[in-house]
Amino acid sequence: MPEIQDISARRASLSAEQRARLKERLRGAHVAGTRETESAIPPRPQKERAPLSFAQRRQWFLWKLDPARTAYHLSGGLALSGNLDVEALRAGVQALVDRHESLRTVFREEGDGEVEQVILETLPVALPCIDLSTLEAGAREAAIEHEVRGIRTEPFDLTRGPLMRTVLLKTGAQAHRLLVVMHHIVSDGWSVQLTLDELAAQYAARVQGRPMAQPALPVQYADYAVWQNQWLEGGEGERQLAWWRDHLGTEQPVISLHTDRPRNADGRYGSARVTVALPADTVARLRQQAQGQGATLFMALLAGFNALLFRHTGQTDARVGVPIANRNRAETAGVVGFFVNTQVLRARIDARMTLAELFVQTRETAIGAQTHQDLPFEQLVGALRPERSLSANPLFQVMFNHVRRDHRSLAEWPGVSVQRLDFEEEDAQFELTLQTLELEDGSVEATLLYASELFDRETVERMAGHYLSVLRALVERPQQAVGDVVLV
Repeated sequence: MPEIQDISARRASLSAEQRARLKERLRGAHVAGTRETESAIPPRPQKERAPLSFAQRRQWFLWKLDPARTAYHLSGGLALSGNLDVEALRAGVQALVDRHESLRTVFREEGDGEVEQVILETLPVALPCIDLSTLEAGAREAAIEHEVRGIRTEPFDLTRGPLMRTVLLKTGAQAHRLLVVMHHIVSDGWSVQLTLDELAAQYAARVQGRPMAQPALPVQYADYAVWQNQWLEGGEGERQLAWWRDHLGTEQPVISLHTDRPRNADGRYGSARVTVALPADTVARLRQQAQGQGATLFMALLAGFNALLFRHTGQTDARVGVPIANRNRAETAGVVGFFVNTQVLRARIDARMTLAELFVQTRETAIGAQTHQDLPFEQLVGALRPERSLSANPLFQVMFNHVRRDHRSLAEWPGVSVQRLDFEEEDAQFELTLQTLELEDGSVEATLLYASELFDRETVERMAGHYLSVLRALVERPQQAVGDVVLV
């Protein structure tokens, strides 16, 4: 399942001195001690329905435009080996749906065109178990691939639900695969990790015959949606918007990568990927360099991506979309829902700028964005009014996503060995996305997700090599000009 980089994790990785710097910036933006009390999210008075959050409104618009599109399906699963208790698993999935309103939510459009969330009081979980274990090996693999593709590509009906689908495949005497697909309108990468952790705990409690003690959630996602709509009517939304206006300016250039084939008018493309492992010594030196300059590994990797974009486009004004978890309020930390927000981080580059100067600029931009992270991307688009086109995403056309993987809950399934299953995206959300994956052992993989109709694989493989060259130059020759980095 796709994961979204965690802003809380980024903060946690800062040294005490760096956190103090960020705290001072936050104090400069807010009156100390007032934010939590003024912005606390209260339970909504009307429990069965609520307005859409701003992120949900965009998802609804995209779904109405093309209900069959799979680009916003979050899909993945678990490979389970051992004596699996299927009924305990089914009960655990049902407990997730019972606990989190988002997983019982559908969307209804009224006669005036207004859309609202409708929270179903109950929603029985269907967990069909398909036995493929008796098939010959080749036929079994083909059947698994068929079932995976089917559950991932089946369109969701946002007006009827359910918006989470689960299927259990029996692939051997003691081997199963749990497949899960959720629509992005009710979930995000943080939510994926929540469901994995809670499902492990629910399953263990049932198998071991003990009660599952979970504190009640302080709020649900619909409470957040009501709060967000009210919050934006106050002055804080305007204050944050003023910062973003100043950061992005009045012109919103479209980044134009050199493609191997012409772009489609509708901007729809299939997805492919190229993955490379970052050299361990380069990663270690990037971390050391970042810590020495009050920055994080995320900022160093983004600075390298900015340099790469300049070298591949020649454009001096680069805009990169960066998803953030947007869970900076304690009451939202344990809630399944679509909280993730997207920031547009701007880099102004010229050929004679040094890599060190670009790194400092990227650090300052990222810290500034963190202190103005609440403004919904959709509000920013509406305020800046960039030229709209089906062939280009507004405000940015490439994305950078830094992910930290946490697999600790996979070891908490009694009597079962569990591995996570990740599937490649069917549709490309953007022409190019760089996703850096930071694993538990500290190693980092870089994946370039690209529109397969636009780029040849060889082109993207060269681009991945160029990215490694830029990162190597950043640690070995930080005073080198961006335009002088040897990419081959």
